[in-house]
Amino acid sequence: MLENLTSVELCAGAGGQALGLEQAGYSHQAIIEIDNHCRNTLALNRPQWNILQGDQADLMKFDGRPYEGVDLLAGGLPCPPFSVAGKQLGHADERNLFPAALRVVDEIRPQAVMIENVRGFLDAVFADYRQSLKRQLQKLGYQTEWHLFNASDFGVPQLRPRVVIVAIRNDRAEHFSWPVPSGVNAPTVGEALYDLMSENGWKGAERWKKQADDIAPTIVGGSKKHGGPDLGPTRAKRAWATLGVDGMGITTESPDEDFVGMPRLTVRMVARLQGFPDHWQFSGKKTPAYRQVGNAFPPPVAEAVALKIRAALSVRRSFQVVA
Repeated sequence: MLENLTSVELCAGAGGQALGLEQAGYSHQAIIEIDNHCRNTLALNRPQWNILQGDQADLMKFDGRPYEGVDLLAGGLPCPPFSVAGKQLGHADERNLFPAALRVVDEIRPQAVMIENVRGFLDAVFADYRQSLKRQLQKLGYQTEWHLFNASDFGVPQLRPRVVIVAIRNDRAEHFSWPVPSGVNAPTVGEALYDLMSENGWKGAERWKKQADDIAPTIVGGSKKHGGPDLGPTRAKRAWATLGVDGMGITTESPDEDFVGMPRLTVRMVARLQGFPDHWQFSGKKTPAYRQVGNAFPPPVAEAVALKIRAALSVRRSFQVVA
């Protein structure tokens, strides 16, 4: 068994991708995240991680040179520039952090790069931008591919389509392949949440479980500027209603014994639907905690891709050992 590979995590959020990478055998050399609530969450769960503070927590100011040569540079860059829920300004959006990420790639020169973003990144309007990104990474010595995944293909009880961009050094790229779906159906919302819904003795929990017989629609985290802790726009709320869930907000407690009506989800329930383990805690009150969960990259998907990157890099290392 090879030793852990090293990594640097950009825009870590609440740690969904960072946790997935840890599970895939990566040791984080640095965690970069500008949001205080998210940094508190990361420290709460992994006090041993090197969670950068001050200017170094801001990707626009982060200096990657001290981490030159790590195996993997990973990150979940902000999605509003490419999200269909926004104006899709792409490179013209002030929140577009791809240029900063490319600068860090150049400074660190990792063996591989892994970046997660929304499905809108693949829209036709961004075709030129994608090719420009690919050319810039090619100049730095990487072959780049992107792939659209549904989280439900990896056991997460939610659809959640996400794009993953992987760039691997030219001399290792031939060994990389994308993970394939597990072939096992993800649990339904009812199956995933029944124990939490019934923990206060709710008499209607069994009936609710039967109604909640499908995976969840994509959970929406919202932004700091818009939206509160609810489960998305009108169409999403209708989809939640068919599962017997009130999507108008988040609650702090599971239904009590005599509750009548459609229950709301707790932050813990939403976290489980995102693929987080139950022991992962979220800092802050209900709204910032929910926002962290809703904007996260499901750990099982991150782990699946990271394992494939690990395999590609490990093949090369094995060749070097034999030589």
